[in-house]
This record gives sequence, C-alpha cells and structure tokens, in this order.
Amino acid sequence: MTEDMRIAGDAYEREDERGDEDAYEGADADGGGAGRQLSWRAGSVALAALDTDDAELLHSWRSDPVTAHHLGVWPRPLTALRERVERYIDDDDRDDFLVVLPDGTAIGHVALTGQNIVDGAAQVELILAAGYRGLGHGTAALDALVDLAFGELPMYRLTAETHTDNAPALAVLAKSGFVREGVSRSACLHRGRRHDLAVFSLLRPEWERLDRPRAWDA
Repeated sequence: MTEDMRIAGDAYEREDERGDEDAYEGADADGGGAGRQLSWRAGSVALAALDTDDAELLHSWRSDPVTAHHLGVWPRPLTALRERVERYIDDDDRDDFLVVLPDGTAIGHVALTGQNIVDGAAQVELILAAGYRGLGHGTAALDALVDLAFGELPMYRLTAETHTDNAPALAVLAKSGFVREGVSRSACLHRGRRHDLAVFSLLRPEWERLDRPRAWDA
C-alpha cells in the first residue's frame, strides 16, 4: 500500500462541551499551534492550514504503531515526509489542515483530497495523535472538514476508506453521517498481510439532513 492517508480513527467517543468562540484567540501551545491563522472553527476544535514546518508533527503521529497499522504506512525519514508535505501544499486538488485545540495544541491532520470540482467529489482523510483519541475530537474534526466541503465548496459526494477492523474509525464515520457502501476486498497490503477496506460516502442531501450545528455556528 502507498502512504496515502486513510481514516486512522479516534477511540470511542463521548460528548464534549462546545468551546467558547473566543477561546482560540491568541492561542499559544507546545503542540505546533502557536501563532497560527485559523481557517475554520467547529465545536471543540479548529482547523489551521498545514505548513511545511508541520512535517515533524506528522512524522511523530504517523510513527505511532496503531496509526501506522491503520494507515498502512512504513517508516520513512523526516526529510521524505517534508518533501511529501510540500507536494501536498502545492497540489491544487487537496486542502490539508492541522486539527487545533482551543489552547493552540495541534492534535491531528485532516485533508480533503482528490477534489474534482466538475463532479463535485473528494476524499476525506483523518489522523489523530495517540494521546487525544477517545475525546470526541475525531468526530469534531471530521464534521468541520465535511462542513467546509459542502458549505464552502461545490462538493456533492465525499468518500472515505478504513480497515474493516478499525472499529473506532468506523464509529467516527457513522457518527458524522457517512454511509457504508461496501468493502474493497484485499485492497491494502501491510506487513505481509492483505486487509479489506470499508468504503464510506456522504452525499450533500444527507449532510443537509444531519441534525447538528454547522461549523459556522461554533
């Protein structure tokens, strides 16, 4: 399998209180979020545009054994990942963001990739730092990305893939309104084993029917 990111998942969710809208102002923290210009806010998290200097953060998150398994990645040097991040930023068909807490701590990476404006289609990708799973941040980040795709861009269909045994990611996708379409059998090779991938999608009309606040209401 290539290093293209898939949904790495959040642990099982709980309800979180919505953060104060001004909580992000002047945020400064050790997690790489200091002084960032926020692109998007939604509930307990905000999104900030990915920068080349964030490669070290991504490298540390992708080195987590659980994340590496579900993404199907193998160890790569930091220099190679930095070059990959530069390609991400130069790619007009994708948008990459850090997931940022109100205190400025960067806790994950989300991306809207393979954007086809003509067909209104794109893929969503998500990865969270190991210490921030199970707190509802995965769902909040995915909801924020989905609202960006449907609320600011002319997308009609979003898709996502994850291992069929990745229960936390399956739960996050379902909670964000994604519908399981099927399984791509033996679609991922990782550490000598073939893995099935669950295929999910969310259509604009389904998003419109979701009974939850939108990112711009945060």
